[in-house]
Amino acid sequence: MNILGIWDGHDSGAALLVDGRLRFAVNEERLTRRKLEIAFPSRSIEMCLGRTGLRPDQIDLVAATTSDPAKTLGRLWPGSKERYYAVRRRKSAPGPLAGLTRAMKYRITEWRPGPISRSLSEAALKRQLARHGLTRAALRLVDHHAAHAAGAAWCSGFSECAVVTIDGLGDGLSSTISRFSNGRLHRLAASLARHSIGVFFEHVTTLLNMRELEDEGKVMALADYAAPIPDADNPLLPWVGVKDGVITTRWPGHALRRPLARVHWRYANEQFAYLAQRTVERAAVALARDAMRLTGSRRLALAGGVVSNVKATRHVRLLPEVDDLFIFPHMGDGGLALGAAVQAATDAHEPLRVELDRLDLGPAYEESEIAARLEAAGLRAVRAADLPCRVAELLADGRIAMWFQGGMEYGPRALGQRSVLARPDRADLRDRLNLALKRRVWYQPFCPSMLEHDAARLLADWAGGRNRAMTMAYKVADEHRPLLAGVISVDGTCRPQIVGDDDAGPLAELLRSARRRWGAGAVLNTSFNIHGEPLVCSPSDAIDVFLRSGADALAIGPFLVHRPG
Repeated sequence: MNILGIWDGHDSGAALLVDGRLRFAVNEERLTRRKLEIAFPSRSIEMCLGRTGLRPDQIDLVAATTSDPAKTLGRLWPGSKERYYAVRRRKSAPGPLAGLTRAMKYRITEWRPGPISRSLSEAALKRQLARHGLTRAALRLVDHHAAHAAGAAWCSGFSECAVVTIDGLGDGLSSTISRFSNGRLHRLAASLARHSIGVFFEHVTTLLNMRELEDEGKVMALADYAAPIPDADNPLLPWVGVKDGVITTRWPGHALRRPLARVHWRYANEQFAYLAQRTVERAAVALARDAMRLTGSRRLALAGGVVSNVKATRHVRLLPEVDDLFIFPHMGDGGLALGAAVQAATDAHEPLRVELDRLDLGPAYEESEIAARLEAAGLRAVRAADLPCRVAELLADGRIAMWFQGGMEYGPRALGQRSVLARPDRADLRDRLNLALKRRVWYQPFCPSMLEHDAARLLADWAGGRNRAMTMAYKVADEHRPLLAGVISVDGTCRPQIVGDDDAGPLAELLRSARRRWGAGAVLNTSFNIHGEPLVCSPSDAIDVFLRSGADALAIGPFLVHRPG
């Protein structure tokens, strides 16, 4: 079967399964250039079909997800979600209307789906799909958390495991625990949307004058700069409880903001962030422990937006009850299209072989197109047969290089396809990247990409594993911290990409060159974008960001471009 998965909400996108294999996946933001796009994924659908050579009438099944009243309202009246998008991304002026928009969002999204919302969602989706010629395909609506869980379970490589989903909310729930065995998911526990640690952390993010659903990573980073507060003195910890796999909060999500604001008034920003971060960590650990007990498994797969909190998932990984842990690399709602397709395939008894060993699942571009775009921009490019070595030389000299190679990454992390690279041992380069090029807050750490051989040496708690795509935090060995000075958090951890020692790709070759030059097969690797914009997708996007940034060089396809002037 040819199964097209789509998601038309926060970070919309599409994914295509052909005969049970993942052939292509992309998120709409990369194509429209609007960060965390919310519109129907029209361009993603067209690209899935175009890049795989399929016609609309060759699609057998379209899998969509989420049919709660809030999502249904957005499908029937797109202006409602555009209004919230403008408020959330600070594109709309503050005031009573913005406050009302946010309050309505938190109230309505707690409502569970029913027959009416489901029927209306199906009708709205069929109208949109018809515009793309997808009239022959059957439509399957998958539960929000079932889609999260299916992606995590099937992509984990586990034959059986516990599966935990934790996010803000969707289809009336905020978290679930399931057992995965014999190719099936069996839900054992679920938390109502009104009791959500994801929404709890969203409110904290907003109170710190950051953007919810986008800047939670900054809150996590800021928490590292607080003086530790004992759990006994943390006023937020009693607000969140977990029992038998079910989360409860003292107030429902829509009523949390005011009590949180009263606590925030008594604490400095970094202390408030610490209190909230610790609360999320404790809840995640309790939920994981319940999952292992309820399922009887020692393997765990995680998905959902809260799972992007690498400090919380590190605590989960270190639990004695957990022998092996997998984090779905596109853990937030942007991964729902793939999860919906996987769940629909399972329900249709379609054999599945979904592997995420490589995440270069987006568009790649021919050398001729890259050359034409460079010429049109008036840039002088040199074809470099030894491009990885040439770039390593530049990095060794303290330069910053933008790196555009192969198919675009699937998911939120730059993994050596659309990256900005620098030496990992220079704190001054980190500061230059943060303040001048990326234009983001100074306390947010960068991540390294490193060869697996070096990971075993540089990371104190790396023992191999499945989490190689910047989805997990590891402690840097004390004696090797100078080698990773530019990519280490103040708490001594980093969030690495692990590259196989025998990998034949250009990033692996660059890392081998790096080892010869500064003693570690590692580089600073951050996303190829300006802060607040999506990761670049096309050669035109890459050239535009290069010219607007302060980077010294651009390695794009086989070409090396130095900054003009």
